[in-house]
Amino acid sequence: MDSLVNEQQILNEFRDAKALLEGHFVLSSGLHSGAYLQCARVMMDAGRAERLCGNLRDKVRQLIDAPIDLVVSPAMGGVIVGYEMGRQLSVPAIFFERVDGKLVLRRGFEIPEGANCLMVEDIVTTGLSSRECIEGIQNNGGVVAAAACLIDRSGGAADVGVPLISLAQLDIQTYESDNLPPELAALPVEKPGSRGLK
Repeated sequence: MDSLVNEQQILNEFRDAKALLEGHFVLSSGLHSGAYLQCARVMMDAGRAERLCGNLRDKVRQLIDAPIDLVVSPAMGGVIVGYEMGRQLSVPAIFFERVDGKLVLRRGFEIPEGANCLMVEDIVTTGLSSRECIEGIQNNGGVVAAAACLIDRSGGAADVGVPLISLAQLDIQTYESDNLPPELAALPVEKPGSRGLK
């Protein structure tokens, strides 16, 4: 497997997949941004997914001493990344789904009491979905060893309550809806994430 040794190579994988978009986007957090990372386009290529998650697996193994029993992700964005990370770590992978605004386990998924879990996301912006998923893991008897994501677009500012391991950090400016710069406000709004516009 190819080792992607620096953040520029990671971002080039996104560029090559046409997954680094520019425009006016509303993120899952509700914040607005002039850039959007469309992880689904990166993960649609199995070879690219294997490369990226293999590098993330190596980074997790370097930084986390605890054995990982289970990979847990929030749907929708974390499902494919979580599955591939489970495959790379040779452990099961499950996911939480949003029902009536809350993340819950469905489909017969369970977390064994005391299982060491790796919470896996595709992109972390504010860390809200990650924190919700981590809380869900803990409420279902799991122990969260760490969180991992392909891209931390908070530039390292997001606090998810456990160590957050990413392949790359980006510091992409985000804005509240009532504080948009004029050039962003002039563009039509797109909502490419998994939660609808409110």
